[in-house]
Order: sequence, then structure tokens, then C-alpha cells
Amino acid sequence: MFGPWGNPDEGECRRIVEAALDAGVNFVDTADVYGGGVTEEIVGRALKGRRDDIVLATKFNNPMGQGPNQRGNSRRWIMSAVDASLRRLDTDWIDLYQAHRPDPTCDIDETLGALSELVRAGKIRAIGTSTFPAEQIVEAQWVAERRGREPFTSEQPPYSLFARGAEVAVLPACLEHRLGVVAWSPLNGGWLTGKYRRDHPVDSASRAVRAAEHFDYQDPVRERKLDLVDELLALGLEAGVPLIQLALAFVLEHPAVTAAIVGPRTVTQLVDQLPAAEVRLDAQVLDRLDSLVPPGVNLNPRDAGWVPPALDPATRRRRP
Repeated sequence: MFGPWGNPDEGECRRIVEAALDAGVNFVDTADVYGGGVTEEIVGRALKGRRDDIVLATKFNNPMGQGPNQRGNSRRWIMSAVDASLRRLDTDWIDLYQAHRPDPTCDIDETLGALSELVRAGKIRAIGTSTFPAEQIVEAQWVAERRGREPFTSEQPPYSLFARGAEVAVLPACLEHRLGVVAWSPLNGGWLTGKYRRDHPVDSASRAVRAAEHFDYQDPVRERKLDLVDELLALGLEAGVPLIQLALAFVLEHPAVTAAIVGPRTVTQLVDQLPAAEVRLDAQVLDRLDSLVPPGVNLNPRDAGWVPPALDPATRRRRP
């Protein structure tokens, strides 16, 4: 949320980081593509003087230019992208460097080989993935073991009360292979904050307006989500937990999950979310949540975060 995609006020962005660190947060995650690199620059300046206390993560894969060699998981792009991220973050090393999405055009061994070189060079210290399907997580572990590559140590899947698809195979695979899990969009893009309500006007600063193309407020699934928000607000009231903290605590309850990534756009949003780290949900509340959204279900298929190329119309048609 730092920069043109969320909050262009760098001063407030830096205050958010400072408030988070003062509250005990010690993991900061970003990506080269956020704000076209601006977000990394803001994060780098915000961490001045506190870098040694932070586990700093960023990502590569998404297009950073028009050319075909300015994206993906190839060795050529990784070697270029990491140096650009190091410059923008103004740091000598990245603690966790992640493939932002799978790259069907690139052999996973090439990706792991390049990342292994960077670990040996000291530019990065660990490697991870984001939004990888379970079968590719397992394949990468197999390749790393048999070819002497650095293994991926973490996965960053979309996971929330409204997007539970990761429970089917991704989270079990991470448990089996001892990968850390840092869940993205645990509030389902803001749905689980309670700000989107039936018969309530939508704030012009909200994601539903600012980034309508990345949000599903105009999708038919909206009606189902609005109904569930009302039920979840009532459940939170019974349990004595605000919805935003209930949603985050739900994600943290899963045994595979290491951390939930919050993306506050203001200091107030951060303050509302931080207490969730101390919330524990009992079995009765978790069972009620399961009755509202069954395990393994994504209310909106788009919330899976990545569409396998095998589902592309040109791929699945057997006739010209």
C-alpha cells in the first residue's frame, strides 16, 4: 500500500513502518512490481537505522518493463532484478527473495540455480515462492534435493476466511516439507475489515474504487460476501472480537501458517490490526466459521491469485 498503488504520502508510510516496528513487528514484505519500484524505495528509506533488526523480503517475476526479458523466473531476469531491488531498498542483502508467481516458460532448475548462486554470493539469504500450487512446491523440493540447489524455505499463498483454497493442498504440502507460510490478503482485500456493508456507501479511498480492476465489488459474488460480513460481524460481537481481528486470528490459527501479511494504508488501520496477534479462537468459534465458509472453498475463484496456463482457452482446446 506504499506509493502510487495505495498511499502516496511517504511521510505517513514511514510512520506506519515505524509504528509497526515499535510494536514488535520484525518482518517486512514487499515486491519490485509494487508501485513500479516506488514501494521498495519507500521501504528502504523507512528502514534506515533499523535494517539489522528486520527480516526483509521482496519478490521478482512480474513485468518491470515492456520487454520480454524484464519479467519471469529466468536466470537472466533474476540476476538483473535482484540488483535493482537491492539498489531501491538501499541494502546489501535481502533476507527472503521470492518468486512472485510460477513461470511456465522457465524450468524450475534454472530458477533454483540462479537463486542458489545469489545465496552463495551473499546477496540473498533464503528463497521462497508466492502463490505456487502444491504440485510445483513439491517439484521444486525434489529438484533442489537431487540437483544440489538451495531449497525454497517459504510459500506466500492467498489465505483468508473468504479464500480458503490453500487448505486443500498448498498448506498441507508446506507442512510436509517444512516450509514457512506467510499468508497474503488475510483480509481478502478489505472485505473482512467490515467496511463493505450492504446499504453503506463505498468510501472513495477504498480499494473498491481505487483499484476496481483488482477488486470484486462489482462481481456477482459481492452479494454472498456482503451476507457473510453481516454474519461474521455478529459472530465477532458474540466472541468479543472485532471482525478485523477475528479474520486475522483465523488465519494465524492454521498450524501451517507462520505469519499473516497485513497491508495497512494508514496508521489507524495498522493499530486496528496489531492486537490480532494475541487473539486465540476456541474450537466453537472455529466450527462456526467453518459452517459459514466451508474449508477449502474460495468464494471467488479469482481469489486463488493465479490461473494455471493449462486453463487458458488456447491451451485446453484440442482443435485449431
